[in-house]
Amino acid sequence: MSMKNRWRLTIVMYHFVRALEQSRYPEIKGLRLHDFKEQLGYIKKHYNVVRMEDVIATIYSSEDILQSNPLLLTFDDGYIDHFANVFPILDEAGIQGSFFPPAKAILENQVLDVNKIHFILASVKDKSGIIDFLFSMLDELKDEYPVHNREYYIAKVPIVSRYDSNEVTFIKAMLQRELPEGVRKIIIDRLFTRYVTEDEKSFSRELYMSIDQIKCMSRNGMYIGSHGYDHYWLNTLTREKQEREIDLSLEFLDQLCCKLDKWVMCYPYGAYNDSLLSLLKNKGCKLGLSVNVGIADLDIEDPLTLSRLDTNDLPKQRNAMPNEWTLQAIDR
Repeated sequence: MSMKNRWRLTIVMYHFVRALEQSRYPEIKGLRLHDFKEQLGYIKKHYNVVRMEDVIATIYSSEDILQSNPLLLTFDDGYIDHFANVFPILDEAGIQGSFFPPAKAILENQVLDVNKIHFILASVKDKSGIIDFLFSMLDELKDEYPVHNREYYIAKVPIVSRYDSNEVTFIKAMLQRELPEGVRKIIIDRLFTRYVTEDEKSFSRELYMSIDQIKCMSRNGMYIGSHGYDHYWLNTLTREKQEREIDLSLEFLDQLCCKLDKWVMCYPYGAYNDSLLSLLKNKGCKLGLSVNVGIADLDIEDPLTLSRLDTNDLPKQRNAMPNEWTLQAIDR
């Protein structure tokens, strides 16, 4: 590896990977399976896919363990897509993916609020109707919870996003963090029941991997890491609640027979703060994966706040010319 790129690691993040056009929810935001295969072809042409264990060893031993032009594949949220679609492709190619399932979704067969929001949005074409319903619910709940009027939230909530429309960005912000947790839960559940399904447990079993499936991937060389328990915005929690989230997720990894001396945290929503970083260090966490956009510089960045690229930041054609991110990362 050249001195210029000696410690530069491209980390790519994925969520849904499925044949979207053939699915029940073609509007869900995700990567088409065909495009994943094409992108993997592009990646294999320009990078070397590396193992999480080798990234950890490189950082903590300062030795040249990684191959040139290293790239790490990461998959968030524990979807069945990862076992049914991604794992067979990676296994056949002999390369490792790193998977980060949120414990509660797997153990309790509950659909994460973030996923409820995904499927609500995928089920309703007119997003303004969701916003109107949201504010009608706030009117109902204003005597019981500390909420504000429509004008307050329209003025307060930022609507800048790399990928979503203004309406979708606003809905996500309101239902993920702006409203009190109890209010969010009531509104999300009402919307999910109204537009998606009343049978949450069955939907959950269709959406997420099982413990046996995750164990199967681990036995076959895939890396399994922490994505919290409840999939909270961890930077919004007290230190005590942050510690509970970490401890419960480590119990889950232990149940999966993962090695806890080399565990990695993938932050839900990319959210962290100094309190959380301090706890992670105390509990022996080796790496933390953020959603800060960029190529991870292992020589400069805190190992607990490594930058990542989204799948949309790399081409989805195997024969595409190297794009700006690739040109920054590879030896030439």
